[in-house]
Amino acid sequence: MPSPAPTRAPVTTTLSPAHPLALARGTSPDDAYEAFEAYAVDRGLTLYPHQEEAALAVLGGEHVVLATPTGSGKSLVAIAAHAAALARGARTFYTAPVKALVSEKFFDLAAVFGAANVGMVTGDISINPGAPVICCTAEILAAQTLRGQLGATPASTENDADLVVVADEFHFYADPQRGAAWQIPLLDLPGAQFVLLSATLGDMTSITQDLTRRTGRECQVIANTERPVPLHFAYSLDPLTEVIEELLTTRRAPVYVVHFTQAAALERAQALTSVQVTTRPQREAIAEALSGERFAGGFGTTLSRLLRLGIGVHHAGMLPRYRRLVERLVQAGHLRVVCGTDTLGVGVNMPIRTVVFTSLTKYDGVRSRHLTAREFHQIAGRAGRAGFDTVGDVVVQAPDHVVENAKALAKAGDDERKRRKIVRKKAPDGHVNWTDKTFERLRDSEPEPLTSQFHVTHAMVLGVLARPGDPVARMTRLVLDSHEPHRAADPHLRRAVGIYRSLRSAGLVQHTPRQYVRDGEPTVTLEADMPDDFALNSPLSPFALAALELLDPEAEPFTRALEVVSVIEATTPGPRPVLMAQQHAARGDAIGQMKADGLEYEERMELLDEITYPQPLQELLAGAFEIYARANPWVSDWELEPKSVVREMIETGMTFSELVSRYSVTRSEGVVLRYLTDVLRSMRQVIPTDLRTSEVEDVLTWLGEVVRQVDSSLLTEWEALAGAASDAVDADGLTDAELEAAERRFGDSETPPPFTANERAFRTAVRGAAFRRVELLAREQYAALGALDGGAGWDPQRWADALGPYWSEYDDIGTDGAARSASLLLIEPEGRTWYVTQILEDPDGDHDWRLILEIDLDACDAATEVVVRPLSLAQL
Repeated sequence: MPSPAPTRAPVTTTLSPAHPLALARGTSPDDAYEAFEAYAVDRGLTLYPHQEEAALAVLGGEHVVLATPTGSGKSLVAIAAHAAALARGARTFYTAPVKALVSEKFFDLAAVFGAANVGMVTGDISINPGAPVICCTAEILAAQTLRGQLGATPASTENDADLVVVADEFHFYADPQRGAAWQIPLLDLPGAQFVLLSATLGDMTSITQDLTRRTGRECQVIANTERPVPLHFAYSLDPLTEVIEELLTTRRAPVYVVHFTQAAALERAQALTSVQVTTRPQREAIAEALSGERFAGGFGTTLSRLLRLGIGVHHAGMLPRYRRLVERLVQAGHLRVVCGTDTLGVGVNMPIRTVVFTSLTKYDGVRSRHLTAREFHQIAGRAGRAGFDTVGDVVVQAPDHVVENAKALAKAGDDERKRRKIVRKKAPDGHVNWTDKTFERLRDSEPEPLTSQFHVTHAMVLGVLARPGDPVARMTRLVLDSHEPHRAADPHLRRAVGIYRSLRSAGLVQHTPRQYVRDGEPTVTLEADMPDDFALNSPLSPFALAALELLDPEAEPFTRALEVVSVIEATTPGPRPVLMAQQHAARGDAIGQMKADGLEYEERMELLDEITYPQPLQELLAGAFEIYARANPWVSDWELEPKSVVREMIETGMTFSELVSRYSVTRSEGVVLRYLTDVLRSMRQVIPTDLRTSEVEDVLTWLGEVVRQVDSSLLTEWEALAGAASDAVDADGLTDAELEAAERRFGDSETPPPFTANERAFRTAVRGAAFRRVELLAREQYAALGALDGGAGWDPQRWADALGPYWSEYDDIGTDGAARSASLLLIEPEGRTWYVTQILEDPDGDHDWRLILEIDLDACDAATEVVVRPLSLAQL
């Protein structure tokens, strides 16, 4: 049966009467505006004309589209919208495209309106969800809209409540994957007042006319306002290094150099080390600012060297703590050049004076193409710091071959004979070129009109089915009255019908012929009770929960814990750079073996296509997924991805840095860390109590410490907010003290506890390190063992000599579940030294061969990983 409509209590606030934005009900728009203006003045702010116009329109109950440049104070207008809603007893929703922006705005609004009046819902975190002001992702609001949870009364079948929706970064409406979430509230919240914010919206005529038609409210479009800091554009034919040097000497730093690949950004940063970016006093100030900062090996070492020269790197593949460090150093005025990707256009908090484009083309996952006007202006708009700069600069570099041609022509001067001899270089084959005309077109063009990206999914159909009323009529109206262009045969309607048929064949919906239905009752009803967030956080978590029941309860405990990890990994989107590297390594090993077996080239290439990265439990999970999908067709919108990243780390005792190094994914270590964090969260949220064996808890503890030791920020944010949510379960809302504590934890950048502090996690890491050596011994990979322990005197020959007598007696060394048994691992602590005995699993079960290791805990703390010194490998 469908879930009942949620009970909706009247919206109440605990805003103090003395608060400058505590507007009494019935306050006139003029009086409300005066209160808002006084609030701004009290904070030392003078409203721009466009802010005044927008605030008056918002307080007067009109929709507002605020398409003004970056840094023009759109957030202040949003505060006016929230205050107006609170004054009339309406709820407000602030939506943003990413959870990080949602949580940032949650803290900001709580500081303005008080913690008890602000809540947050992101799919995996819910804090104070009954608050009058809710910060959420666009997908959350879309889901609540589809389910009819925003009615004026619990009995209402319409989303007819008086609401205010502040949609930040509204240009995501045109995002091919996520745009539908921005459109759905516009289609089905007739009682709402919308405030749509973005610096790059383009022509909004059709959307605003449709809003007025649906809601009866007038819509004010405020756009083309003068930037607080005007921009100066230039097209450069000079070499990029010379351009940057000139910008530095003319005091136009900080400079953000935009690249469209992470590799190019790092290469440019390293190339700039030959440029005198900073003075000696500036470098000394940077060194002082970096005092106490932790830098891991690999990319961390490179970044530390660059930062000390005044050069930053910024892209999505970096660890979050490194990105935030770069942002902090820019904000403090320490970095004069930052080489990064176009992440600058997604609201990154870095005050930049000059933006330099190294290209006007990008690869969008399908093809290389020119930037759109929206993309160009979104990035360029970050130039110029309000309150610091009187002008911002945007420099676009010509292609390299054009720069070289210009340099050759300049060298030839006016000598026509020399100029004729110059062999003009051309763009590389397959290269998408750009010219000064491309630059001028982008500079002078308005952002493209937003195009509808409406599409029908299982989640959408299920949402409508779970809502009271006639789902067939509602779904038909939603599709045919969307912003999509009219078609004689609507493909979205066909898609909706196909999804309905799959749900009906699965027995999830019941169709009753109309002649058997009483007036007002629907002919189609949902027979299953759908969880509210089944498609918001981890869509395949319900399948993971079901798949866990398929695991062999009689398996060796540690092996079963590894299989639990494999189920969670299969339902968590994976880090593609690692998977591709694993596949490359597997194919390399396979080619070597096939050559040794004498296979011909054509046969080797044919077999190679079948080799991919490790996929534990693939056959079991694929079969279970097929059966599960018949009863739960919505899972077809997502893909099962068996893989072994966390599991490989556990089985081989690999540290995070070893994983990154082994698969050469230094530039993507932030992506890898986010994956580990996602797996950890899913394990905490999905695994039921009866499956949380001590071995599974060991893995959870170990993985938590891995994440925390590498970069605690991702985990700290989630734990801080989750803890705050837990504290608020039985309360009307968070207190300000609770919120401040959560915010402190959210922003905590302190050094994590010593590596060995969490003994349970450390024991798991030690266990992995010991068994890693067992696996290498079993494969007779003495060179790899020597690479691990050569510094302790155990070179490849010593390992081979020590194990020689074993091979004269036994044919193999076990590495299966029995070999991993806890009974074969003995740990004897003696002060700050542990002595570890790993018993080898021989074919006869004699268990008389032992590998003894010494673990120095102080050395482990210093290295933030297990430091091993082999003592002996011998028969008892």
